[in-house]
Amino acid sequence: MTEKSELRWGIVHLYSSSNNTMIHITDITGAETITRITAGMMTDKSREQGEPYPALLAATKAAELAMEKGINAVHIKVRAPGGIKSKSPGAGAQPAIRALARAGMRIGRIEDVTPVPHDSCRKKGGRRGRRV
Repeated sequence: MTEKSELRWGIVHLYSSSNNTMIHITDITGAETITRITAGMMTDKSREQGEPYPALLAATKAAELAMEKGINAVHIKVRAPGGIKSKSPGAGAQPAIRALARAGMRIGRIEDVTPVPHDSCRKKGGRRGRRV
């Protein structure tokens, strides 16, 4: 068996809404940004930003850039819009996590950090709701 390679840990902050997916990789303290890529940067059509394929491309590119800078293991923090908006991540979250694993990064913890209201603010739309 070969000698164990040195693991350099980072944190992937993965924000996934229905409109876009953002992948922000920082060092282990979370203070220094290593790379920040969005699914919108991978496609020229705005309607495709929230879809799985551009999210997969963004995660692959982010993993490549992070590995060039020496990060080879990551903890993942998944976040949905939360608050008064959707509490479940968008369609791009799962393909992005898979792409990070496939790119050769070692994955530590996967954690959900969606903000959950304890007694929320008023939703927008007024007293009678949004009239279509």
